[in-house]
Amino acid sequence: MFKKIVFKNGLRVILVPQMSTQAVTALVLVGTGSKYENKETNGISHFLEHMFFKGTKKRQTKMEIAEDLDRVGGIYNAFTSQEYTGYFAKVSYSQAELAIDWVSDIFLNSILPRKEVERERGVVIEEINMHKDDPVSYVQTLWSKVLYGDQPAGWDVAGTKESVSNISRDDLLKYMKNQYTASNTVICVAGKINSSRVLKQIKESFSNIDSNAQKSKPKVVERQTDPEAITEDRKTEQTHLCLGVRGYNLFDENRFIQDIISVILGGMMSSRLFMKVREEMGLAYYIKTESAQDTDTGFLVTRAGVDNKNVDRAISAILNEYKIISQVAVPERELKKAKEHAKGKLALELEPSDAKTSFYGIQELLENKIMSPEEIFTAINRVSKKDILRAAKNLFKSEKLNLAAVGPKPDKEKLRELLVL
Repeated sequence: MFKKIVFKNGLRVILVPQMSTQAVTALVLVGTGSKYENKETNGISHFLEHMFFKGTKKRQTKMEIAEDLDRVGGIYNAFTSQEYTGYFAKVSYSQAELAIDWVSDIFLNSILPRKEVERERGVVIEEINMHKDDPVSYVQTLWSKVLYGDQPAGWDVAGTKESVSNISRDDLLKYMKNQYTASNTVICVAGKINSSRVLKQIKESFSNIDSNAQKSKPKVVERQTDPEAITEDRKTEQTHLCLGVRGYNLFDENRFIQDIISVILGGMMSSRLFMKVREEMGLAYYIKTESAQDTDTGFLVTRAGVDNKNVDRAISAILNEYKIISQVAVPERELKKAKEHAKGKLALELEPSDAKTSFYGIQELLENKIMSPEEIFTAINRVSKKDILRAAKNLFKSEKLNLAAVGPKPDKEKLRELLVL
C-alpha cells in the first residue's frame, strides 16, 4: 500500500499510490512545533509556517506563490501543532509535478522578506484574537494549560500577542536552520502517481536540504495529586467545558484501548454521553469525547457547551459516566459497536489523498514506523472488555481529573469541588 525510502542524509519519503483517484497530494512534514519553543519565542513555529507563503527565490512574491496553484484549482495550506508542522498541495494528477515543485520551493527556498515579517506579525496576532474570541476554540487552549501549566506543552501553539510581537526575522531564520533539516523531515505523496517519476523529482527538488542535527524538545513534566480546574470569565450565553484526564501517549500499549473508551463515552451519536446529556437531559447541543496522543503526552477529554445554570448538572453527568465505565464491564454488543465505528470511520477518512499523506507521514515522523490501516484494525479488534475496565480504572480517578471552563464568572473553587469520582 505504501513505499518508504530513506535518503543518505536521513530524509524520509513515503509514496502511497492510489489509482482510484484523480488527485495527488504532496505533503512535507517537519518534526517541530510549539513543544520545541521557549517562553520568549512561543509561537515561532506557527509564525514561520505563515512566512513560507510570502516569497521564495523562484516565486518572489506571495501573489506568485498563490497564483501557481490557483490557476490549476489546487488546494494548498499549512498547519502547526505541538510536535510537527506541515505544508501541502493537492492537485489534479496531471499537475503532480507542479505540486511537488511548489511545496519543495516554499519549504526550502523561502526568503522571509523583512517587510512581510512585520506585516504578517499583525495577521498572526489577529488569528490569536480570533481564537480567543471563540469560546469553543479557546477552552481547548485552556485545557492544555490546566494539564501542563507553564511549560511548552501547556502553551498556545500560536503563542501570545507579546511573544509574537518580539519574534524577529533573525529568530525565524535561526529556528528554521535548527529545525528544518533532512533527518527531521518526511515527504509523503499520495494519489494517482508514477512512483519512480515522483521519487526522481523529490530527489532533485530536495537535494539542497540542510543535514544539520535538529534541536530536541524539553521533556514534559506531568505532576498531579489533586483535581485541577482553570476558568475564564466571559459574557456568553453558554459555559464551554473541557473535562477529562491525562492519558496514554503514542508509544503506550493502551492507546487503542483509550481510543475505544472515548468512542463508547462520547465518540458517536449513540454514545453514552450523547444519549444521556443531550438526548435524555437536554443540556447540550454539542457534547463529544476525544482521545489524543503525542509522543510524550496523551489525554481523554469530553467537550460540551451548556446553559450557564446547568454547568453543575452537566459536570456531574459526565463524571457519572466516567465512574460507570470504570466500574462496570462494557456489554459485548456495545464494545463491538464502538470497534466497528472506529474502524469504519478510519476507512472513510482515508479515502482522499490528503488524508493518506497525513496518516502515513505523521506516523513516520512521530513514531519512526507506520501501521497500516489493517494493522490498526487488528489492534482495535484485540481490545477486550477486561482491557476497557482495566484502563478505565486507571484513567478515571479523582486525583487525575482536570477541568477547563469559559463562561460568565465561573466559580473555580466550586467547580473543583465537583471533581470527585
